[in-house]
Amino acid sequence: MAGNELRVTSSKNSIFKARPILVALWFSILFLPFKGAKAALILFVVLSTSIVLSRSLLSYAKSLREKGQAVSNRIRTIKLSTRSLFVARYSLLLILIALPFFVRDYLLDIAILTGIYIILALGLNVVVGFTGLLNLGFVAFYAIGAYTYALLNTALGIGFWPSLPLSVGLTALSGFVLAVPALRLRGDYLAIVTLGFGEIVRLVLNNWDSLTKGPNGISGIEPPYLMGISFWRLSNYYYLILIFALLTIVIIKRVYSSRIGRAWIAIREDEIASSAIGINTPMYKLYAFAFGAFWAGLAGALFAGKMQFVSPESFTFMESVLILCMVILGGLGSIPGVILGAIILVILPEVLREFQLYRMLALGSGLVLLMIFRPRGLFGGKSVSLRS
Repeated sequence: MAGNELRVTSSKNSIFKARPILVALWFSILFLPFKGAKAALILFVVLSTSIVLSRSLLSYAKSLREKGQAVSNRIRTIKLSTRSLFVARYSLLLILIALPFFVRDYLLDIAILTGIYIILALGLNVVVGFTGLLNLGFVAFYAIGAYTYALLNTALGIGFWPSLPLSVGLTALSGFVLAVPALRLRGDYLAIVTLGFGEIVRLVLNNWDSLTKGPNGISGIEPPYLMGISFWRLSNYYYLILIFALLTIVIIKRVYSSRIGRAWIAIREDEIASSAIGINTPMYKLYAFAFGAFWAGLAGALFAGKMQFVSPESFTFMESVLILCMVILGGLGSIPGVILGAIILVILPEVLREFQLYRMLALGSGLVLLMIFRPRGLFGGKSVSLRS
């Protein structure tokens, strides 16, 4: 009996070891009718080598992941003094203020775009990260804010500052209206509803020619003016974006620490338990959608003022995916992580611009590796206290 068991075990081990060769052989046979024997042989060699190497690397993945987790935990345990944090924050602020004096216009333009995406990602983080509501149509609020300012400015001649409250107010109202039918939905069903809303907005903008000029877009949008200072220059607009980005960070951080923020986190962790302890979950979901849409409207108005042109092509579904990737990359619910995620996903494609054909492949591969080794994001995994 023992000998039979040993023979069965050895045969299973041999089959397991031969599995990469069998997989490579199978794909090579499938490839044979299309490209011929030579190409099939090359594919067989490449696949066999790749599978063997990947299996050998995966054997070390667990140990590497444990070491990385230990290093990140050690970094988290390092406590900086209040004075060190004060110096670090104000040093970073001074660097950001002095940035236009040392960089070219191209880099300044990237910095402006990064600031707009930081505002967008922080707004989506309120819905997805704080409240746990998956929104795949967040770009619709971005588009509503941009087109509201564009129409008010080009059709009625209203400037940026009088238009800004109307733009963000209408966008927040749109978030509130979307949340009403979506209150009873969760998970995939909520994602489908928000995805449909985003596509509806894009199609309306693309087909309502009499109002939005359809695919041609709206041009001739005026940049902001303040006390005789025009923000047409990139350096001036950079400071405007910097002020709004810092204001967004401060306000969202304060709301996160407030009673409303704690209620959002409680809903994210367990909606049934939150309702049982007296939290009005439908009302707080409405707050989350409206508050997140508010910041998307602000980012949209800033985008329209900067580009001086808007069209439906700027507000596709892939923009929603990109903003969601920023939130996931940094870590759901983490404000510093979302800021870092926005910076990475705006700057990295520009760094890889010389490799035009492969930059999205490199970006996608990096995200896959991150999800394998850091599934909660760069700043994720931090426990949240729900004590008042």
